[in-house]
Amino acid sequence: MSPTAPWWRSAVIYQVYIRSFADANGDGVGDIAGIRSRLPYLKSLGVDAIWINPWYKSPMADHGYDVADFRAIDARFGTLADAERLIEDAHEHGIRVIPDIVPNHTSDQHAWFQAALAAGPGSAERERYVFRPGRGPEGTEPPNDWISCFGGPAWTRLPDGDWYLHLFAPQQPDLNWQHPEVRAEFESILRFWFSRGVDGFRIDVAHGLIKHPELPDLPPRRDESDEPVRQHIDHPHWDRDEVHEIYRAWRRVADEFPGDRSFVAEAWADTPERLAAYVRGDGLHTAFNFDFLMSSWDAKDLRGVIDDSLTMLGSVGAPATWVLSNHDVMRHPSRYGRRSVRRWVANESYRPEGPLDLGLGTRRARAAALLMLALPGGAYVYQGEELGLPEVEDLPESALQDPTWERSGHTDRGRDGCRVPIPWSGRAAPYGFSPAGATADPWLPQPADWAGLTVEAQTGDPASMLELYRTALRIRREHPALGDGTMTWLDAPERVLCFSREPGFVCVVNLSAEPYELPAHSQLLLASGPLEDGRLGPDQAVWLAV
Repeated sequence: MSPTAPWWRSAVIYQVYIRSFADANGDGVGDIAGIRSRLPYLKSLGVDAIWINPWYKSPMADHGYDVADFRAIDARFGTLADAERLIEDAHEHGIRVIPDIVPNHTSDQHAWFQAALAAGPGSAERERYVFRPGRGPEGTEPPNDWISCFGGPAWTRLPDGDWYLHLFAPQQPDLNWQHPEVRAEFESILRFWFSRGVDGFRIDVAHGLIKHPELPDLPPRRDESDEPVRQHIDHPHWDRDEVHEIYRAWRRVADEFPGDRSFVAEAWADTPERLAAYVRGDGLHTAFNFDFLMSSWDAKDLRGVIDDSLTMLGSVGAPATWVLSNHDVMRHPSRYGRRSVRRWVANESYRPEGPLDLGLGTRRARAAALLMLALPGGAYVYQGEELGLPEVEDLPESALQDPTWERSGHTDRGRDGCRVPIPWSGRAAPYGFSPAGATADPWLPQPADWAGLTVEAQTGDPASMLELYRTALRIRREHPALGDGTMTWLDAPERVLCFSREPGFVCVVNLSAEPYELPAHSQLLLASGPLEDGRLGPDQAVWLAV
């Protein structure tokens, strides 16, 4: 990795789901002061930056992804001055700050949408959103058959007869990105935050901004009994070619500011080629590699994903950005802890099959961490991943808050299980998430058996997940072969992944059922678990110096 290369090409970025990271004021909800108090921990972990889920003023219909004011901090989290202090403090710790930005939609409480409601059908105010008359003789049918990502129709009818589009909750009306005022407003929002020192943005639903101008019905659904097929479908509201014009303009805004400001796209694309289009030289800098996250625990599948990703992203000069978990998907120790770990495709929920074997899932998660952190490019770590937190699959129904739960008619439990507040210390809830003496419970209940997973319990234990991550991040930072660059596959059995990175580094991951004899090496740098007579056990990984 060249010392002059931009930081984002090899960065390890830690995702802070702000509601669930650290609660400084005792109200049961994480906040900016909580993040500031944990900066020494993040520095000791060894991450380069933090991505913070939305902290803007919001009615919280979707936990902050329904933004009422993009230039104000929600009072639950703090103030604008608190955010500015956090950015300053993080920089003093050598940690960059990347907030979330939500350009596909606003809150229905946003001033623009309130003005659109008041102005009525046919008004200029409604042109900033996607309003349409209904179908049928009385206009009582939705304008098309689009479905909300949270379940139910993607249209809501107003008393005046107009329908408005919301690809997510009804409280999240979609913006009309063909409107010049929408484009100008978001470029202004970017400058507002860049001028306050943020180092980039994570772009929510980056693939969703442009809709087909005729708003046609959806294409036929793929038969779910089929194997996932990698082919691009011309979709009326996902991943349309015109979206890249928006991001070329955003790139020009970022380039106005010093210090390698960067964007990472949450872009769910049908194929690696479609993903690569987001990160061409004049577009966004990086995009999450969801193909890697969605792969099965299978050597052939993983190798195929890695090869396809590096080939396509390399063709446009962009680094890969690997990820195993985030706030929208089941935590990977629980995905991997099943006898069958199936691959799934974009815009589908992951449905686990069979009972959970958490020991198996944790063993695979440790190996997956070493695989991810050895690959060329950058990586994201979702808070609690470094503690080995599993999905909380038994939250009581009365505790569920994700809008998916209600919108699906209580058939999809939603994403709350990966968002439970993380444990810091102590033997019982709130495990140091809230200060001693706090009267409010954490906003989601923490399991009674998490005492052994706290930061306090794992610190200094060489066998813990936390110390594995700390050591891996330290080696990654120090070893000249790691970060951005190239890799070469080495000969290995069918169910073993083995690759080298120059100078002098080899990663081996054993996805077979049998121990594997390690290749010749000068030093064992790190192992995901104990070796058996110098052999690598099933579902384990090692880093070797050669």
